[in-house]
Amino acid sequence: MSNSVSLTFPDGSVREYDAAMTGAALAESISRSLAKKAVAYAVDGVIRDLSDPLARSGNVEIVTRDDPRALELIRHDAAHVLAEAVQELWPGTQVTIGPVIENGFYYDFARNEPFTPEDFPAIEKKMREIIGRNKPFTKEVWSREKAKKIFRDKGEAYKVELIDAIPEDQDLKIYAQGDWFDLCRGPHMASTGQIGNAFKLMKVAGAYWRGDSNNPMLTRIYGTAWADQAQLDAYLTMLEEAEKRDHRRLGREMDLFHFQEEGPGVVFWHAKGWKMFQNLITYMRRRLGDDYQEVNAPQVLDHSLWETSGHWGWYKENMFAVQSAGDDADDKRIFALKPMNCPGHVQIFKHGLKSYRELPIRLAEFGAVHRYEPSGALHGLMRVRGFTQDDAHIFCTEEQLEAEILKINDLMMSVYKDFGFDEVVVKLATRPEKRVGTDAMWDHAEDILKRALARMTREDNRIKTGINEGEGTFYGPKFEYTLRDAIGREWQCGTTQVDFNLPERFGAFYIDRDSEKKQPVMIHRAIVGSLERFLGILIESHAGHFPLWFAPQQVVVATITSDADEYAASVVKRLKQAGLSAEADLRNEKINYKVREHSLAKVPVILVCGKREAEENTVNIRRLGSRDQHSLSLDEAVASLAEEAVPPDLRR
Repeated sequence: MSNSVSLTFPDGSVREYDAAMTGAALAESISRSLAKKAVAYAVDGVIRDLSDPLARSGNVEIVTRDDPRALELIRHDAAHVLAEAVQELWPGTQVTIGPVIENGFYYDFARNEPFTPEDFPAIEKKMREIIGRNKPFTKEVWSREKAKKIFRDKGEAYKVELIDAIPEDQDLKIYAQGDWFDLCRGPHMASTGQIGNAFKLMKVAGAYWRGDSNNPMLTRIYGTAWADQAQLDAYLTMLEEAEKRDHRRLGREMDLFHFQEEGPGVVFWHAKGWKMFQNLITYMRRRLGDDYQEVNAPQVLDHSLWETSGHWGWYKENMFAVQSAGDDADDKRIFALKPMNCPGHVQIFKHGLKSYRELPIRLAEFGAVHRYEPSGALHGLMRVRGFTQDDAHIFCTEEQLEAEILKINDLMMSVYKDFGFDEVVVKLATRPEKRVGTDAMWDHAEDILKRALARMTREDNRIKTGINEGEGTFYGPKFEYTLRDAIGREWQCGTTQVDFNLPERFGAFYIDRDSEKKQPVMIHRAIVGSLERFLGILIESHAGHFPLWFAPQQVVVATITSDADEYAASVVKRLKQAGLSAEADLRNEKINYKVREHSLAKVPVILVCGKREAEENTVNIRRLGSRDQHSLSLDEAVASLAEEAVPPDLRR
């Protein structure tokens, strides 16, 4: 065939086809049953409409509805159906944008009267009706003049503005489902019927047009959609469980921390929460051992340092600039609160001459950093403006680089296991569009990480892998470690970044074996990342039911009557001597009241003491989350709890 394309199928077979053949026809040519299940097709991993011609050679796959990639199409199509349903129910409502987001979709609407959750039943009913019509999605390319006239005549001013924002070299695509149509990049499934009924509208929120507070306020309707009802039910159950585990609510109940308006995005740690915070640092210090030198770089540095590092140019909008209030001209310089620790660590490395014999040099810091986050993005401990990183920077030779990456990985996996995370995904984040350094440098750095990743997965079958295209930092590629919590949510925590750029920018060097100056390679690594965020993740994953070794308050000794007060005080003393965190509750309250209160505060162990326990030198043990209780001698109880409270790294 003169106008043909060569397609490679997943089984490795290669066949020739007419370039004008559509994806739907291709699926039909393979099998009728496949054509019935097909919702899209992919060429070299790019999803396309079934109505699109093959056009070019490449690796081809038919995407069926049960393919994980179809989930984004289901949600995208559901957003279009939501918009059609709203306009059928409330004519005159303007539609703006409706993208797919994590676990669902949303659509922004312009209407004089904002929508409320009370409108959801009617909208969902109309959406099911539209899906039941099973109208095909059809695509046309319009001229800008035609599109603007039609949308203007419909009273869709926002769509006209969107058309003006689309680059001239891009096609203007219009997708229709029956008589209703929308401006959209696509792709879509074959028809509305393929969406299914496993969807639900979740909430409404206000949203400024294009995110600008100077623009009109729109109503955003959020929804979720899944491949089947079982997946939807599982997601809704997970949300219910997540609400129960919300670290902000548990933080109040456990008296760990609070936030207030005078300090937006920074944490007010209470005594128990601060103890938990320090427990985490103590644990991490032990894990670093003698491999790292712990250092501390200044909080405030002249902005020129950040210009040299590149952060002032690439990251300035996320930094806090400060200036002295004094009258001294020398103090009128612009300073910045550090958003990260790496430039300070380079300065420490540069102080004094370094020999190749000293490498690798590993500098660690529990460094407080500040980064600007929009107020609407702040979310308890998970998204703050001031936080502490368990940061480290390794200065090494290229020959040492891969071994250091593997050593970091071993430490990370061990730490995550100690905190109960057994499922870990390591993703390679590759070069972003905006970056520093040569392509050859990026090729080299990415190749090193790819080799290390292959070896890591061979040696540890707990590690799953993935690629985050274009998600590397501006100075180098990185590994991103993603953990799965107790209810199936994923959290990106640790990172390992290879950096050939920062040492060069700052003129860092060591003396090699030939007495020549040589630039080191720099590895940026964080294991838990933000300590605040990691504690938030732990609170939610454990639902506040921490293992005894990590609980901020381990034991409460509660009395039944005042006759046992003196004995309870002696029990607390014994527990503290054994290294346990314990306190007595001697209040004149009923024991059931005390137990309920301490259970709400998630105290792992309550030792109940009455007159009989005092006489027999015993304690009655009650565990958080269990109705069972049993009696032990005081010696047995103290020994057992002290053994249980030994951190996992000290047990090995």
